Amino acid sequence: MKSLEELKKLRDLSRSKIEMRNSTDKKYRVVVGMATCGIAAGARPVLNALVEESAKGIYSCTVTQTGCIGMCSLEPIVEVYDETGAKTTYVKVDAAKAVEILKSHVGEGTVVEQYTVAAQK
Repeated sequence: MKSLEELKKLRDLSRSKIEMRNSTDKKYRVVVGMATCGIAAGARPVLNALVEESAKGIYSCTVTQTGCIGMCSLEPIVEVYDETGAKTTYVKVDAAKAVEILKSHVGEGTVVEQYTVAAQK
């Protein structure tokens, strides 16, 4: 830090990320499996991509993390909950797919079928 202004900017950025995770007035909740299996499969870049993209303020969603979702061979896993509580589970997600899911599902309300667990049959 070279100045108080830089520190204030960092503080504000951190606050916005915390508020994004705790907000209850959002239409969607996006959850990333961050247990050891998820992290080993690449969930950290997925979570980072979702946080960065949603921080732009375009999407009505919160982004959080959770532990084991129970399908280790399909990690990284992202679950999207809508305002009714309906859940869509996306599997084998990478950072690019995560942004696409956010834009399509959260931004436009269209599920990206080819990335869902149902498409893995």
